[in-house]
Amino acid sequence: MTVLTLPTKPKTRIWPGKPYPLGATWDGAGVNFAIFSEHAAKVEICLFDSAENDHETECLRLPECTDMVWHGYFPDLEPGQLYGFRVHGPYDPGKGHRFNPNKVVLDPYAKGIGRDVRWDDALFGYQVGSDDLTFDTRDNGAFCPLASVIDSAFTWGDDKPLRTPWHKTLIYEGHVRGLTMRHPGVSERQRGTYAGIASEAMIQHMLSLGVTAIELLPVHYHLNDRHLVETGMTNYWGYNTLGFFASHLDYASKYSPRHSVQEFKMMVRALHAAGIEVILDVVYNHTAEGNQMGPTLSMKGVDNAAYYRLSPDDPRFYMDFTGCGNTLNMTHPRVLQLIMDSLRYWVTDMHVDGFRFDLASTLARELFEVNKLGPFFDIIHQDPILSQVKLIAEPWDVGPGGYQVGNFPVLWTEWNGKYRDCVRKFWKGDGGTASELATRLAGSSDLYQGDGRKPYASINFITCHDGFTLQDLVSYDHKHNEANGENNRDGADDNNSWNCGAEGYTKDPGIVELRERQKRNLFATLMFSEGVSMIRGGDELSQSRDGNNNTYCQDNETAWLDWNLDDRKQKFLNFVERCTRIWREQPVLQRRKFFMGRSIRGTDIKDISFFSPDGYEMNDQAWDAPSTKCLGVRVAGDLINQTDEHGAPIVGDTLLLLINAHWEEMQFTLPKARDEHVWKTLIDTRETEAPARTLQPDEQFPLYGRSVALLRTVLREEQNQETTHVQLDALRKEAGKANQPPASSPPLA
Repeated sequence: MTVLTLPTKPKTRIWPGKPYPLGATWDGAGVNFAIFSEHAAKVEICLFDSAENDHETECLRLPECTDMVWHGYFPDLEPGQLYGFRVHGPYDPGKGHRFNPNKVVLDPYAKGIGRDVRWDDALFGYQVGSDDLTFDTRDNGAFCPLASVIDSAFTWGDDKPLRTPWHKTLIYEGHVRGLTMRHPGVSERQRGTYAGIASEAMIQHMLSLGVTAIELLPVHYHLNDRHLVETGMTNYWGYNTLGFFASHLDYASKYSPRHSVQEFKMMVRALHAAGIEVILDVVYNHTAEGNQMGPTLSMKGVDNAAYYRLSPDDPRFYMDFTGCGNTLNMTHPRVLQLIMDSLRYWVTDMHVDGFRFDLASTLARELFEVNKLGPFFDIIHQDPILSQVKLIAEPWDVGPGGYQVGNFPVLWTEWNGKYRDCVRKFWKGDGGTASELATRLAGSSDLYQGDGRKPYASINFITCHDGFTLQDLVSYDHKHNEANGENNRDGADDNNSWNCGAEGYTKDPGIVELRERQKRNLFATLMFSEGVSMIRGGDELSQSRDGNNNTYCQDNETAWLDWNLDDRKQKFLNFVERCTRIWREQPVLQRRKFFMGRSIRGTDIKDISFFSPDGYEMNDQAWDAPSTKCLGVRVAGDLINQTDEHGAPIVGDTLLLLINAHWEEMQFTLPKARDEHVWKTLIDTRETEAPARTLQPDEQFPLYGRSVALLRTVLREEQNQETTHVQLDALRKEAGKANQPPASSPPLA
């Protein structure tokens, strides 16, 4: 009898390989794997043939360990291979060690995700239901996230960094999914994806706003917390990172790790071609593994004591400066390397232009204190790649001394929370805010001038993803977060908001009109302040989230932008576009230097002056009066004292910003101008469609209650012209840039 012998799969060959670079590296002939673990006794690589497999096909020991890096080269493997690691070592939580080889863990350097987490008790290193000192022996191979080997090849063409100067930057903050899920101009297949952000409809919308950079909420691979999944919700915002090198798979139009990487790159290339930079919101302060009761998914099982900040008194427990259960150990050189390698990867391989660092104060902590001269900043400042990209700090965390607005070093800009709070309070009608408002309008020199930074170190914003939308800021006194399932306990209680007379939706025409004017007041204040303005994506569309100021778990129409605009919403969008165009045309709103308070020779006109309604400069009594809610700000366009890239002096219109937070109209006496100039209105938030008015210096301007007006100087012989010579110069420059190759210079709408 003849016995049929079936061919067996040949044994995978393993060579010693190299300890660098870390992660999985395809070199065209094979794959090198390298993973750092200081306290491991043995590391095995687990190869999966399919994401549907419950167990690995092969489990092979990495043959070499060099300088605490375990490595091996596999000449028979190719891109697309799914893998994870089993890391052997002590399970001794009291000493900070949580090794459990029963758990396949994700490569901290994974560049592609081949399978997402499938929540199960087997994902925990301890026995769920007992304390974390117990040891769980169940295998998690059917449930663990898996990495995928990636071929990083991509045709970038002539794509290169745009390097838009900070003072010419306008940021648009948005969520990859939320921006386009309801956009009628985006195909259904591309809605909620990287491709949707790169669609013609989205790009044209951003260009119509004059946006020069889009700041995307986290796109790193992140998890939906188990408790959210079990209640039918998700971690929509994405501040729950597990993979710092992998693009989030759910944002790709095709569920494939390679396609996710390629589609992200195509998005960046398309945005660059339109002159729009890409800034990523990154979360290097904690991971999705939580505290001692959290799952073992990656770093906790690779080397818990090295990757995380543990309590010096009891290493069983984690130091938590983030409110998310753990804190990455920035004092360990290999953790610093992980973060720096991740940042460089996103710049060099993915071509992003900058980063906004979530809870950035955490990154500056050494033992306990926040140190702005810490190793994290030293390394970035010395790095020839990272020191040249846009760096934005969220300058706070939840630990003691974590509020650090104004304290980050040079090269860094900051979300200016003091700007947000002051502007909100002023327009809400709080007294005693005029003096601080003047400082915020002028670029927050109290925060940024003393350490060598410039006005553009201040990222000015009224709203962001976290908190009320602009529409809700003028429609609600209190948060309404019941839909989040936490009995309205979550989210901030102190919002400095005012509902204008009714809580939430109303048909009262007086309240509706006041809310629209308040929105215009807030947005005009934002755009006409010195510094870098950030627009929360959706505010220009008058998006409401029904008073929910913490939509982190609302992956639905509550958080998605609604692009169907009625007449009221369309008028506000038109106003937004008008304000951003004025900002682009007026050089005095794009200053690179702080005001000096000096005057033109032979006149008393200074580069910046503040006026009371009587037309005289503000005095100490006016600044100190709690009742001061009306002031004017004149910025001189012929005292910018800067040159353009060719060395020519920058000269623009002189602007006068009139602000009235009183409920009643104020007769504002217009200040002096040069003899050859008169004042002409650009914006009046009371009457947005009224024709421009020409007024003489010393003439009274009726400034309506709760309104803003912006005026500019024009030559007397140009007062009847629609466009001044200054605006014509700006338009010519725009036209010249638009005619250049799009990848190197942004076309402006």
